[in-house]
Amino acid sequence: MQNRLLSLDVFRGITVAAMILVNNPGDWEHVYSPLLHAHWHGCTPTDLIFPFFLFIVGVSISFAMTKTTPSIPKIIKRSAILFGLGLFLNLYPKFDFANVRIPGVLQRIALVYLVCSLIFIKTSRNTQIITTIILLISYWLLMTLVPVPGVGYANLEPATNLGAWVDRNLLTTAHLWRSAKVWDPEGIFSTIPAIGTGMLGVLTGQWLRTKRTDAEKMAWLFLSGNALIIGGLIWNEFFPINKSLWTSSFVIYAGGWAMVALAICYWLIDVQGYRRWTAPFVAFGVNAITVFFLSGIIPRTLPLLKINTAEGPVGSQVWMQKNLISVWFNNPYNASLAGALTFITIWFVILYVMYKKGIIIKV
Repeated sequence: MQNRLLSLDVFRGITVAAMILVNNPGDWEHVYSPLLHAHWHGCTPTDLIFPFFLFIVGVSISFAMTKTTPSIPKIIKRSAILFGLGLFLNLYPKFDFANVRIPGVLQRIALVYLVCSLIFIKTSRNTQIITTIILLISYWLLMTLVPVPGVGYANLEPATNLGAWVDRNLLTTAHLWRSAKVWDPEGIFSTIPAIGTGMLGVLTGQWLRTKRTDAEKMAWLFLSGNALIIGGLIWNEFFPINKSLWTSSFVIYAGGWAMVALAICYWLIDVQGYRRWTAPFVAFGVNAITVFFLSGIIPRTLPLLKINTAEGPVGSQVWMQKNLISVWFNNPYNASLAGALTFITIWFVILYVMYKKGIIIKV
């Protein structure tokens, strides 16, 4: 088995492009519901994007590392850089250190990468399976059985669940997600089951590296993926699928869909050899962290660049959406989607040029 799967780069690229799409609508007031997160319990296509990326991180770990050549200092350094980039995104542009949000997407990626890498290097495959199961079951029991201090009973409500209590006490409300104030979707406690998402990827990557036939690998991915999806739906009856809480049912449900998606990419690209269409997504995939970071910086910068209008100064992004994109659409939802697609297209041009020139910025 080769040390790099083209299908994995494509899957990563599709995931990152989708992440940029849902994070950058032209107008947040007009977004189609599949491009929004579930309000609380439940799962939309958008809710699958982040677990897909963590799953891919896990698969990549099993391809990039070996038992004989571990580099723990390098792993720690990379995790620290990812965490630092996430903090910078949360600080920019105000740099309000007293109220900076500490958790975040890149921060969770950093922690999941660190823990999954160490588990992969230091333990056997059977131990990894047992560890993943223990993480998910323990989180389920803690969230549904342990009374929440100050509340008196276990619950899964946004502000009063055990994870929210832990995050408030460890980080304080000043350093949590500003939109919620008292809880955080990428909080410390819910990172525990997120490690399980990464471990599903690690285990999948190890299977793909075996000498089994492509047919056997495909069958395993499809059957295991569908089994996890069904298992997640069953577990949902006892521990609701919830992306913000990263419930154990959400882990296996999203992990199942990730396996199915990777199986499709693997069959089309690495087995059947249909590669002509892959370049745009590979361009996103090989510079995934770079484009995610910069695509977060730009929307934070554009509001600072004011354009004078008859109604007064407005942010440049608002002006461009209104005057360059929305004027072509009668439906504001289509206009908002067009704004997001325009943003992705601009990034594709930049990333494709980088890809063709062999420019890959690694963290």
